[in-house]
Amino acid sequence: MTAHPTPDCKENAKDSGVSRRVFIAASAAAGLALSKSAARGAIVRTDLASLPPYGNGTLPAGIRSRTVANVNGLTVHMLEAGFDEPGRPAVLLLHGFPELAYSWRKVMLPLAAAGYHVIAPDQRGYGRTLGWDDSYDADPDPFRTLNMVRDAIALVYALGYRQVAAVAGHDAGAPVAAWSALIRPDIFRSLALMSSPFAGAPSLPFNTANGAAPPRPAPTDDELDAELAKLDRPRKYYQNYQRTRGANDNMLHAPQGLHAFLRAYYHYKSADWKGNKPFPLKARTAEEMAKIPTYYVMDKDKGMAETVAAEMPSAAEIAACKWLTEAELDVYVTEYSRTGFTGALQGYRVRRGSDPKTIAELQTFSGRTIDVPSIFIAGKSDWGVYQTPGAAETMQRSACTRMVGFHLLDGAGHWVQQEQPEQVRELLIAFLRDQQGRSVKP
Repeated sequence: MTAHPTPDCKENAKDSGVSRRVFIAASAAAGLALSKSAARGAIVRTDLASLPPYGNGTLPAGIRSRTVANVNGLTVHMLEAGFDEPGRPAVLLLHGFPELAYSWRKVMLPLAAAGYHVIAPDQRGYGRTLGWDDSYDADPDPFRTLNMVRDAIALVYALGYRQVAAVAGHDAGAPVAAWSALIRPDIFRSLALMSSPFAGAPSLPFNTANGAAPPRPAPTDDELDAELAKLDRPRKYYQNYQRTRGANDNMLHAPQGLHAFLRAYYHYKSADWKGNKPFPLKARTAEEMAKIPTYYVMDKDKGMAETVAAEMPSAAEIAACKWLTEAELDVYVTEYSRTGFTGALQGYRVRRGSDPKTIAELQTFSGRTIDVPSIFIAGKSDWGVYQTPGAAETMQRSACTRMVGFHLLDGAGHWVQQEQPEQVRELLIAFLRDQQGRSVKP
């Protein structure tokens, strides 16, 4: 695309004393910016038929890839298993960051063999799901929690279901799954949370008209960052970093290359990195949070690419990594190299932390709990369980009133359903069968 200045523009340039050379250079720069913007927009609207098969040939036989149009403004790309027998109860699987529907590949066939129609979409902002704006300055509202819940409902309905036996969410998919179960328990009949505990709906002040003191607000991410920056070793909170304009380019164009970046990122947060020995923190203070590895509480002067580069696994460690082979890693590299990370990162801007508009929306549900049967699964080596002090305890004590299991698995870090798929699928199948046996048809 070439930018052509109009006569009025030329006259304005002349009148303002701007030289012709400067004006032409500025016009060319504007044209280049427009060209880049148009190119990124074209990526979001990619003709999926022009792409190679999803999974680069690594998807297990029995899992198919397809798209579903008109889903809350999206064309959703999804993986599914157990689709060949109509009438099966459905299970919806929601992935995290920086993952894809592909991250569920190792648990889908066993769930299908247990009698379920297993559905795993690329969520809004990810992979081959289309219809979202991938510019940093895009309206973030479509990525807010309530709209992501609408995405889930719309997909379930589009597939011809009035309810699903369970919704499971991992990492960034966990809050979407949790809010789906909290808001629409008639649709999402049970809940499996992985890696990210759910601490409940944000509260509204209660009984203050009768003299009760208003609750003390929790420190915001910005306040936490200000305190982290004062430490002898200055640090910053990764979720604040993920919200910045430069985060996408830092990861997508990592100095070590995208493949090496993702390899190090997955390794550093897995049980393969022997420094992952998490424990509960006393409070959300800078001193306590600084005990977490740098993939969550980063050095202040480093981006994520530089942070994980220091923990790049050796060639021998890569060869020994059976839970994420080089061919499997290449699937993530293929998809993210095409889409970038900006859409995926939008969730950090509006679904996590202390975004005022999101909090206001979610306070609509103040006091409401998750009352469907629930289960929590994470790796013993996963700091995600403890990065929000007290969340795991609050989840079990009050936020989820029918939590029937809290499981921390040996040999798994943050990528629990990829690192220990056998244990995860056994727990999920037992949970589903137990709830199915107890359930009463509405």
